Amino acid sequence: MNTANPVILLVDDSEEILDYLSQDLTGKYEVRTAMDGLEALDILQHQPIHLVISDVVMPGMDGLALCSAVKSSPDLNHIPVILLTAQNALQSKIQGLKTGADAYIEKPFSLDHLYAQIDNLLENRLKLKESYARSPFLPINSTTYSKEDEVFWKQLTGVILDNLRDTALDVERIAVLLNMSKSTLYRKIKSLSGMSPSDVINLARLKKSADLMSAGNFRINELAREVGYKYPSQFRRNFQKQFKMSPADYIEKVRRAISI
Repeated sequence: MNTANPVILLVDDSEEILDYLSQDLTGKYEVRTAMDGLEALDILQHQPIHLVISDVVMPGMDGLALCSAVKSSPDLNHIPVILLTAQNALQSKIQGLKTGADAYIEKPFSLDHLYAQIDNLLENRLKLKESYARSPFLPINSTTYSKEDEVFWKQLTGVILDNLRDTALDVERIAVLLNMSKSTLYRKIKSLSGMSPSDVINLARLKKSADLMSAGNFRINELAREVGYKYPSQFRRNFQKQFKMSPADYIEKVRRAISI
């Protein structure tokens, strides 16, 4: 499925509510619907979903159980979840937040309020992706979105850095080291960073090379090997593309900064 709009999954046991929200959200978003938590999980496991909006009280798997399942799954826990409920008790809200819900909205609610929550969650995720892609010196794990994402990204970063000198390092190798399927790893990285695994590996190599240039007196060819490039020419080309200057120019810039 290819779509330019974010895909939202609506979960409610009321067809009337699903129809009402679907009609209002469709156009700005792509909308998928489910009538209980189990159906929602099946959709989440087979379709790319950017955000879940779920009622709390439903037969079978309710919204709290669904949210808990999403947030405890390495494959799904990057997906923001908004819970809707007619219950206004403080304890109910606390329960929802304990399951990892990103937002909690009481019924009846205004559509403007719902839109604001949706836009805020999606915009925050987009900003994180753009920040990571634009800021090559930003630590990899500082762009994560949630506690679960941070744990995953820290593990991913550790695996990449530990194997950075391996010129054959790729998504298949990382998937094995993280005990994940290749497809799950690709989907997770793409969702969190907006980049492919190969782009993330390449950026990690370039960040490390910049750190090494700032700290030591490496020759360009030595640097290339140190960060896992088989060919120095490829390293120079990628460095120029990422940093808008050659490795030699960057080294000279560092030397001038140190001498000031």
